[in-house]
Parts: sequence; structure tokens; C-alpha cells
Amino acid sequence: MRDAGSNFMNGVPELLVLRCLRDREMYGYELVQEIKGRTDAVVTLGEGVVYPLLHALERSGALQSRRKSVGGRSRVYYAMTPKGLERLSGLSTTWATLAAAIGQVMQGGDHAAAV
Repeated sequence: MRDAGSNFMNGVPELLVLRCLRDREMYGYELVQEIKGRTDAVVTLGEGVVYPLLHALERSGALQSRRKSVGGRSRVYYAMTPKGLERLSGLSTTWATLAAAIGQVMQGGDHAAAV
């Protein structure tokens, strides 16, 4: 999100990358474009964010990679592992809880204030 503070965005790149990779394996630049497209360009992650994240997720066992030649170019494709699915589940639950709490505040309400 262009105007959001960096603290608010903590964890969002990981959540989005894992969610996209749940559907199919992808290479880094493809993920950048997929996230941009799925969010109507509201969230645009640079390659400088995505590639270090992919490497960290692979080191943690959440992703596995394989090199594949496509159109004469060698690309590294990333795919989910069972550990990655577990991580996605936890992040999704956390994000849903946060989004619901923010939604409650945005709706306003008749919460009694302690005086």
C-alpha cells in the first residue's frame, strides 16, 4: 500500500507470496506481477522485497525451488511445502482477526467509555 506505514505492512508480503504460491508454482518476477494484478496495483512489491523473502521462506522450509528452462531462459520456480501451507494458515488467521478488529473500529459503535 503506497500510503501505509511500514509497520502496518509487516507480514503482508509473506502472506501474499504464500497465498499466490498456494495456487501454483511461480518465479520471482511472476509473483511481483501476480500480486500487483490481484490487488489492482494497490500493493506493489518490488523484487528487492520478494527475492529476499523467497530465499528466507526456502531456508525455513516453507518453500522449495527448482530451476527450469523456459524460452531459453533459466528461471527459479518456487512451490509450497506442507510447512508453507501451515505458515499460510497461521498468517491468514492472524490477518483475518486484525482485519475484523479494524473493521469494528471503522464501523464505529456504541461501546461505553470508562470515565
